[in-house]
Amino acid sequence: MPTMIVIGYREDLDRALRRRGLDAHYVVQAPASPPPGRRFTRVADMENVQEVLRAVLAAGIDDAAGALSVHEMGVFGAAYLRQQLNLPGNTDSKTALCFRDKYLQKSKLPPGIKRARCRYVTRDTSFTDLVDDLGEVFVVKPATGAGSQRTNVVRSPEELTRAVEVFPDASDVQIVAESFIDAPEVYMDGIWSGGDLLWSSMTRYHLSPLSAAHGSILAAHILDKVRHEELFRRTEDIARQTLTTLSAPDCVFHLEVFAEESGLTFGECAIRLPGALSPNVNKLTYGVDLFDVEISLALGERIKKPLEDRAPDRFYGYILLRRPAGNTLSQEDFERNFIFDEIHYSSSPDTPLGPYGLVGTAIVSDPDELKLQQKIEDIVRFNELG
Repeated sequence: MPTMIVIGYREDLDRALRRRGLDAHYVVQAPASPPPGRRFTRVADMENVQEVLRAVLAAGIDDAAGALSVHEMGVFGAAYLRQQLNLPGNTDSKTALCFRDKYLQKSKLPPGIKRARCRYVTRDTSFTDLVDDLGEVFVVKPATGAGSQRTNVVRSPEELTRAVEVFPDASDVQIVAESFIDAPEVYMDGIWSGGDLLWSSMTRYHLSPLSAAHGSILAAHILDKVRHEELFRRTEDIARQTLTTLSAPDCVFHLEVFAEESGLTFGECAIRLPGALSPNVNKLTYGVDLFDVEISLALGERIKKPLEDRAPDRFYGYILLRRPAGNTLSQEDFERNFIFDEIHYSSSPDTPLGPYGLVGTAIVSDPDELKLQQKIEDIVRFNELG
């Protein structure tokens, strides 16, 4: 079978590759290891492009058909691999960087797109300077971060010191600070092809990923396009402007915006598969397989419009289940109290914690989006209280 070089590992993408008759060689960051039977090479840092390229060359892959990344941290590396190995898909490393670095991205957006004020900071940047520039409350995060890792809201000089101390290196472009936006966060997953928006969906977080990174439960559900017609229209407009201005290649994209009373504020945009269970709930709701689209793009295939717009029969959402204090829940407890489309939950204290502290996942659905939202809130509350 032809081989797809994949930076990072996802079980659901692995299944999609096998459905397409493709083998995979995974480049993963230690200590992660794919399951037995998968070819892989570990690297110390998947953002170290030299190390990633050395890993691929050392693997002696003589039938590579393409390269892709399942992580934000591998987007630049995947573009570089395509460039060096003469593989199809996006090879423009500079463009890839504009979808990775939060300062570069926001500084290149059209003036009409409202966004957080953003600047690089170092350990020498004073709290007073940042307050004067960004306001009394601001956010400190990695310039090329993902999943709200090492992201902190700062309200005092002491909090600023703690926020920058987690970055070990002395770099002028490693950390950014942004003005804080206190508003609900929604995101658009979509397909960009031929310089236009081919397909899109919208999802609302139960709580922000930042809250989930600090102990809350991450949950989200697909929004009803009929109920939120204006929100869809305005977000699609931001997506078109952003992807056009930043010269996006044909891609699967993930765009986050804040829904303020005064309008939408741009959060960030990535040219990669969405994280968590977003691909799964999109496929269940709309029948659109974003894994398959990502694979096709990596093979150099032109993407056709997946489906005509239609009202789905049911809307789907997901919850990344955590272990409550006292570890008092089992999967049977969840199933006795709620109806799930899918649930996997481990109450074993030996279960390693996944992203956002998860020890399980759940997918739920309902024909009515508002009832689905309420169902998710009830499950989250049950998970929190044990």
